[in-house]
Amino acid sequence: METFKFEKLRIWHTAMEFGELIFETSGKFPSDEKYNLTSQIRRAADSIALNIAEGSTGQSTKEFRKFIGYSLRSSAEVVTCLHKAKRRKYILEAEFSTYYSQAYTLMNSMGAFRTTLETKKPT
Repeated sequence: METFKFEKLRIWHTAMEFGELIFETSGKFPSDEKYNLTSQIRRAADSIALNIAEGSTGQSTKEFRKFIGYSLRSSAEVVTCLHKAKRRKYILEAEFSTYYSQAYTLMNSMGAFRTTLETKKPT
């Protein structure tokens, strides 16, 4: 079976798993957050994998690097939402620490991947 380029990327798989974890966790937020923090964190978490996929189908390595940058920014947005959730007591400190660590690892992996793209000859 043929696969898309992004399906071969470890960072895409990790981003997909992280997005599902955030989706599940944010489902426990209060119902009055449905159109605010719950929606925001879910869109940001999904955007990480979506931008990796979109960038991989671009016309150039330069464009792919740009989309990895979007994924990095979405990751930072998720982390900020996690801080908000912790402050509002929607998640426990232990949950926050787990998600924070996963986001940190994912961001480092994406940054390293973008660096490898920067060393490639632009296409």
